[in-house]
Amino acid sequence: MSQEITARDRQARLSAYTAFAVQGLCFASLVTQVPQMQKAHHLSDGTLALVLLMVPVVAGVGSVVSGALFKRFGSGPVLRASQPAVAVTIALIGLTGDNDLALYVAVAAFGLFVGAVDASMNAQAVAVERRYGMSLITGFYAVWSVAGILGGLWAALSNRIDLPLAACFAIAAAAGIAGSLATGHRLYARDEEGEGPTAEELKAAGRRVPWRPILIVGAAMAVAYLADSAISNYGAKYLDDELSGADWVAPLGYVAYQVAMVASRAVADLVVRRSGPVRVVRLGAAVGIAGMTGVVAAPNAAFGIAAFAVAGLGLAVIAPVCFTAAGRVDPTGLGVAVARVNIFNYVGFVLGAALVGAIAPLSADHGLRLAFIAPTALILVVFATARGFDPTRVKDARPPAPTMQRPTV
Repeated sequence: MSQEITARDRQARLSAYTAFAVQGLCFASLVTQVPQMQKAHHLSDGTLALVLLMVPVVAGVGSVVSGALFKRFGSGPVLRASQPAVAVTIALIGLTGDNDLALYVAVAAFGLFVGAVDASMNAQAVAVERRYGMSLITGFYAVWSVAGILGGLWAALSNRIDLPLAACFAIAAAAGIAGSLATGHRLYARDEEGEGPTAEELKAAGRRVPWRPILIVGAAMAVAYLADSAISNYGAKYLDDELSGADWVAPLGYVAYQVAMVASRAVADLVVRRSGPVRVVRLGAAVGIAGMTGVVAAPNAAFGIAAFAVAGLGLAVIAPVCFTAAGRVDPTGLGVAVARVNIFNYVGFVLGAALVGAIAPLSADHGLRLAFIAPTALILVVFATARGFDPTRVKDARPPAPTMQRPTV
């Protein structure tokens, strides 16, 4: 049962919503302009792949570092410091001109602060849920997706009116900084977040959570994020380079993908309740393969954008059902199983950037088309693991705790 909700709790909830919105806006504003960044710096496809791979790798470092800082300062101060820094680094990326070294440094800084924000904004969302005594996490991720859609549309408009890349990034950064500064002081402080489990409690709980069912759904999670990474990092470039889309059209693939994900997740819970998780996962995989196949076979940009949307409809359901399955085999109620499954989202995102980046340079004319075949084929793993999404509930298992996932899929 929820406790009494105060004005302070409502302020913290609004601030957390804002944090998710700023993060979605900043991330989308950057990834949808990958083709423009490559042109501005005259990067080869191989070099671009390394730049894109740098973001999730360094973000992992940022997440770990921020977690250590929580113990001393709390997640609120970490989020207040790191989120405006994300926006600043986007503006700096736009100002790097053709200086490649400056670009690498700015992108590395972006990844570091993105990781810090991902961890700290999720911690704030968990604190809000704890105070409200009910599940609210889906709403936070919905805000992230909607802001991502707006970021993609802003990139498309900027390219349509020939706005310089530096100005495009600066305006998005200004909006992000304004939102962060306006609400950051209302985030929960350390003494308001509540105490989580101790290291000793987590270690003891870890021995009670079985690994086998985690590995089964984790494999599906990794595949879903691998496909998501390919779309996020290379979707705009694919539309621009190989499907001859105009500069303003290229960001619309990501927009269509996110719109479809929001629509899919709006009804996914109802479908799971009626048909069960195994059928939903298989259907999602089938739709995801259909969409990715359409991406590979797309004859033009319009077809490619529609295919990205179809892929989003299917892939959107996989990650949430992964976490539900994890909750069924976790007798601790401390989120140990969820944390283990969540590792696979970072594995998938890094592998996606690396795999597509490695295949794309193999063909000058159809490199990305060939590269998208790999994630398309790998979605078959979801079919192979589908029965694992309805594991036998272990004794005393409780619903999964809110996740610390990167909010893309």
